[in-house]
Amino acid sequence: MTPLAERMRPRDLSQFVGQGHLVGEGAVLRRAVEAGKIPSFILWGPPGVGKTTLAQLVAQQLKKPFYQLSAIHSGVKDIREAIESAEKATLFQARGAILFIDEIHRFSKNQQDALLGAVEKGIVTLIGATTENPSFEVIPALLSRCQVYVLHSLTREQLELLLRRALQEDEALKKRDVELAETEALLLYSGGDARRLLNALELVVNSVPEGQPVRITNDFVREKIQQNIALYDKGGEQHYDVISAFIKSVRGSDPNAALYWLARMLEGGEDIEFIARRLIILAAEDIGLANPNALLLATATLDAVRAIGMPEARIVLSECAIYLATSPKSNSAYLAIDKAIEAVRAGQVFPVPLHLRNAPTRLMRELQYGAGYQYSHDFPGHFIQQDYLPAELKGTCFYEPADNAAETRAREKLRQEWKHWYPYT
Repeated sequence: MTPLAERMRPRDLSQFVGQGHLVGEGAVLRRAVEAGKIPSFILWGPPGVGKTTLAQLVAQQLKKPFYQLSAIHSGVKDIREAIESAEKATLFQARGAILFIDEIHRFSKNQQDALLGAVEKGIVTLIGATTENPSFEVIPALLSRCQVYVLHSLTREQLELLLRRALQEDEALKKRDVELAETEALLLYSGGDARRLLNALELVVNSVPEGQPVRITNDFVREKIQQNIALYDKGGEQHYDVISAFIKSVRGSDPNAALYWLARMLEGGEDIEFIARRLIILAAEDIGLANPNALLLATATLDAVRAIGMPEARIVLSECAIYLATSPKSNSAYLAIDKAIEAVRAGQVFPVPLHLRNAPTRLMRELQYGAGYQYSHDFPGHFIQQDYLPAELKGTCFYEPADNAAETRAREKLRQEWKHWYPYT
């Protein structure tokens, strides 16, 4: 049977719960729909507040062809195919199609670029849905062609309204004798996500054989919805949202939040090696040279969880998460390599200076390969000033030490050794 959340999708805007600032009487999006002309827009809000439903209702009310893609599963080829189908539909039906892209923030720059032409020419009206700030996740060229509408979390009253409506209106549930005595546990397990709330309600009701009354209390809900399920969809949006919250908590130096999100993943059955690999990336990207030992511990964590598995792996992951969260932070290595890559991509590709070239043959030595190179270990302090960059890039500073104890020492060392070469002050 179709899940309850899908069966209870509203059939028109009047049934839509929440987001009154957008779809209530006289609200901005409601007026645009009623006028029969909408701009391309992006819906930004938490999971389960109606982004997909709203897109479908807009297309339905405007009687426009509707094409839907998920950024998790779609590539540039899928985008082009959808645009071609929309173009044909527009040609034959004389009205623009709507292209809905769920989780548009997961599209790469190239994928987003592939949308620009069709949006600009009006072949499609783009509706994007995102849980992330589009200012950071959507390319400026595409963002400038779209309105951004912010969706808010549903209130307790709105969530309880959805529960009562489902019990009264759903063909399957209204045949059951259900008493909704308490709602706190259902609301807690839903995390404010209407889709998960309704599916949790259905799970609880269906746990009682047909013909028997169902009294929904907090204890009953806790019993029926096992905590190791935690309504954590490790193959879908929750997978990305919770790991994002985990990484941001560690990056933000909050070990308590990091442990909470780690527990959510572990109880939801997340792949422990996936968590460990993310910790390795975080150690290099966000802690880096402020504490190089963080990368060693994170790498050892991956080896350890592979060796011992669950449930003991939870202790190793906890140790690593706490260590990384309480470590000083620096993204200087991350910024430095990206600056260097940017220079190369910009065409700053110059020959290797002769004194740095390898000279394994006589001809190469005759051509002055390696000539003039000074071996650092032959000099006091194992250091000698000489050019290592191409002459065209002399003095270019890719690495900027961050403001932490370890890199402050590194900055001072660089300033002393390279005071005539690099702008370390």
